[in-house]
Amino acid sequence: MTVIGIQFDKIQLEKFAPAKGKVSVNNNVAVKDVDKVEIAFGNTKQEVLKFDFEFKANYDPKIAELTFIGSLTYFDKKEKVTELAAGWKKDKKIPKEIMNPILNSILSKCNIEALVLSREVNLPPPIPMPKVNLK
Repeated sequence: MTVIGIQFDKIQLEKFAPAKGKVSVNNNVAVKDVDKVEIAFGNTKQEVLKFDFEFKANYDPKIAELTFIGSLTYFDKKEKVTELAAGWKKDKKIPKEIMNPILNSILSKCNIEALVLSREVNLPPPIPMPKVNLK
């Protein structure tokens, strides 16, 4: 099992007002679809899974919204790819042991990009930043 790439198809950041007072950010990621696709590895073609996702960061109070729409490419044995694609088509489910690393990869990539974008438009970071507490 390997995540071989994440790409963004749409990045949207809208700032409605400057940040004042206490601001919280709610992050949400959702897998919208899973498809079996073929990609070329050198001279050979391999079947992989493409996980279409949407990541949203909503600021509260409503000062900004950030959305990433994209896809993650997942490689595994051919039988496993076929089994997972069939399971998704049937009941829109992927086993936890596969979905956890998929969602964590998406969250990691999106949170890093969201952090950079929030800085560019002068918003508080969408993820908690480490703090030093001297004693």
